[in-house]
Amino acid sequence: MSGARPEADLSQESLTAIGVISGTSMDAIDVSLVTSDGHDAVSFGAGASYPYRDATRRELQAVIADAERAGRAPLAELEAAVTADHLAAIRAYIADQGLALAAIDLVGLHGQTVYHRPEQRFTRQLIDGQAVADALGIPTVDRFRDADVAAGGEGAPFAPLYHRALAQGLDQPVMVLNLGGVGNVTYIDGDTVVAFDTGPASAILDDFVLRRLGRPYDADGALAASGRVHDDLVVGFMANPFFDRPAPKSLDRNDFHRRAQIVEPLSDADGAATLAAFTIESLVAALRHVPRRPQRWLVGGGGRLNRHFMMRLAERLGVPVEPVEAVGWNGDALEAQIFAYFAIRSVKGLPLSLPSTTGVPRPMTGGRFHRPAG
Repeated sequence: MSGARPEADLSQESLTAIGVISGTSMDAIDVSLVTSDGHDAVSFGAGASYPYRDATRRELQAVIADAERAGRAPLAELEAAVTADHLAAIRAYIADQGLALAAIDLVGLHGQTVYHRPEQRFTRQLIDGQAVADALGIPTVDRFRDADVAAGGEGAPFAPLYHRALAQGLDQPVMVLNLGGVGNVTYIDGDTVVAFDTGPASAILDDFVLRRLGRPYDADGALAASGRVHDDLVVGFMANPFFDRPAPKSLDRNDFHRRAQIVEPLSDADGAATLAAFTIESLVAALRHVPRRPQRWLVGGGGRLNRHFMMRLAERLGVPVEPVEAVGWNGDALEAQIFAYFAIRSVKGLPLSLPSTTGVPRPMTGGRFHRPAG
């Protein structure tokens, strides 16, 4: 497809970008489209999800479970497989949406996180942006987190500036919660933006249910809702010093998994109920680190479809807790849209993160730019 489109004029005020991400749950490769000036003028297209090949996903799961390998091994073959699956997802999205290549100025690739250790100033996302740029003939941006982490930032969460752009017309303060493999929040109150990872979200429960029942997740939270919460274990989980650490702060997907093994003697239902309660309490603990109590929580990520999570969180917070669709956002596409928006900001030299969102010393741009060969 290289050479099938004219060179993009990236100096235009408004650009159109495809964004692509596979989150820590590795349930799919998400793709969406954003047109923006890189500031507050944002419009977005449909979102779609495409599966990894089974072999790619199995190898990713094996690597992520082995921290030494994930952090140090070359992983060239796995990166090539991840890149091929991402490229297939992008091509399928372009075809499914009837898009013209000439209408797409940029591709923003988050890649697949396999290792995240900001205290070591190191984060690793598998993706080959140059290969995608060459295959599509479209300028591509990847490695969005590297500059932030190298400068001493947490490298996550990376959604806040996109959330702020979308939330301009909403009553504030508002909390935007992403319930993916790890939970993270963006607190927005005018010019004040605070963001941080909250703790384990879907990953810790998904892995328990997969291990016990062979299911990829607890549909609607039905298993957790049927069990008894062992409050003493939840109190023990919440004694972790992470929850008192000031924001910003970030987590790796598996940071709490070893401690979570304490639920193994419990029944399937009680184990799920206890892990779900831990996630809920970790989200409530986020209120320790924001200036004012939010009037409303808007929830994205796969966890927003878990009715048990949503109901219990609303009960604990005492304010409306709603899926992001309540304000016209697309919760299935939001994560991919972020990296389309950030690709635009990256080529314009605009910040992707702030001291109040990742702890980076100063507003920090980032991303590695790839121009198509030929």
